[in-house]
Amino acid sequence: MEKTDDQNCQDRHEEDNPKSSPFDFVIKQFQGKKCAPEKKKEQPSAIKEFFKGFDFGKSEGKDRREIEETEISNDGADDQSERQDPSVEDGLSHLTSEAKSPSGEQKFNQFMEKLGKKPSSKNLDLNNCALSAADITELASLLPFLPELEELSLSWNGCVGGTLKALTVHLHHVSLLKVLRLNNCRLTAEDVISLGEAFEIVSQLEELDLSWNSNIGGKLSLLTKKLQEGCKLKCLKMTDCNLTAKDGESLAELLNVIPNLEVLDISINKNIGCSMKVIAQDLKNVPGLKELNLHMCGLKQDSFQGLDTALQHLVELRKLDISCNREIGGGFKASTAHLASLKNLEVLDLHQCCVTEEDMTVLSEAALHLPELEILNLSWNKCVGGNLKLLLGALKLATEIQVLRLSSCNLVAEDLALLTSLRQDGHLARLQKLDLSYNNNISDEGWAVFCQGLGAFKELSELDVSLSPSSCRDCRPWFGELLAALTQLPALAELAMQRWALSESQRKQMEGFNQDNKRNIRFDC
Repeated sequence: MEKTDDQNCQDRHEEDNPKSSPFDFVIKQFQGKKCAPEKKKEQPSAIKEFFKGFDFGKSEGKDRREIEETEISNDGADDQSERQDPSVEDGLSHLTSEAKSPSGEQKFNQFMEKLGKKPSSKNLDLNNCALSAADITELASLLPFLPELEELSLSWNGCVGGTLKALTVHLHHVSLLKVLRLNNCRLTAEDVISLGEAFEIVSQLEELDLSWNSNIGGKLSLLTKKLQEGCKLKCLKMTDCNLTAKDGESLAELLNVIPNLEVLDISINKNIGCSMKVIAQDLKNVPGLKELNLHMCGLKQDSFQGLDTALQHLVELRKLDISCNREIGGGFKASTAHLASLKNLEVLDLHQCCVTEEDMTVLSEAALHLPELEILNLSWNKCVGGNLKLLLGALKLATEIQVLRLSSCNLVAEDLALLTSLRQDGHLARLQKLDLSYNNNISDEGWAVFCQGLGAFKELSELDVSLSPSSCRDCRPWFGELLAALTQLPALAELAMQRWALSESQRKQMEGFNQDNKRNIRFDC
């Protein structure tokens, strides 16, 4: 049979392309369909016209075509990925891994959530969080993500001791740090050295609190010798650090390079009193000092007199606490002139200083020149009792006084009468807190007179008339006067009258007064 012209043409094409694959044939068929001339449209029959408005099979066919096209597209993508360069594939895998890893902010948030704390980029408070050494290391790794950090507190975490270097080597990431608190962290000598080295990095530091770290004692020079002149430190606290006389000398040297110091607290360091003369000589280098706390520092008369000389340079001083230094009693005579120069003094704490009657007289010359005094604490000085009149002039001029503490002062009825008369004459108008506790020698008549005039203390919010723990007395002789006065004291929120015996009816009256007036009256006898 002879071949048609089309068949001959096909044979010649196959001879010219002997290696053509079936896939090429499919493509040609597809191209042929695309290029084929359009068939003449048939005229629709009457039946077709009837069903023209219905979509039977159209949606299904469309979905089927979309699925086929998607499969073809996916097949092409798979083929393309198989032919990709392995290095590109590794790069994509690396980018995917990075995208899945948490950011620095996320890591920090997770760390804080683990400790039950709310995250803050400026104030990191981790007090008493039972931190472990691993936590300190993890925290150190997070510092690069906290460039705005200003306050860091790790106090009351014993495991910080011995691990501080892991943290301090990263402090350059937080150059804005202003406050560092490390109370009761069991710091070691190595930690003190690390802190000293850190001072060269955190040049903006303004507050450093190392209180309750007993191992600092004898090693303060490891810290102070690293501080450079012009240091911006404003607040230094080292309460109960077992500081020695040698540490006192190091502290004195430190005062030469921290001219901006405003708060110095070295309380409860009984051995540092021996070097107080040396410290006092350099206090003139911090003329802007506003708070000086020397509670229980082992001060004696001579060291206290050396401190008095320094007071003339501390004209900005607002608070002076020299309490619980029993051996300075009788040494106020040489201190009157300079104590009186503290025109801005607001808080004077002399409790448990074994003040003598002569000291009381001296203090009354000095206190006349303290117009800004707001808090005066003379508690546990037995010689105050019967001698409160020596402070009469000072109490008249102390128009700003808000807190007066006279606990365990051996007060007598005359002293209470003096207080009430002062108020009735228009003095002590701003008094808010009055502590008369542990004064067992006051007679019933004395308490009665006091309660009769108590209503004049309109600003009073706290009053303590409790007896000492070994006592218990009947308050019936003056209970009526007290109850009447309470109705005249709108600001009174707390009244302590422990160890005063109350009858059942008196107890119910007090409980009712508590409930009706939202007061807190404490009694236990």
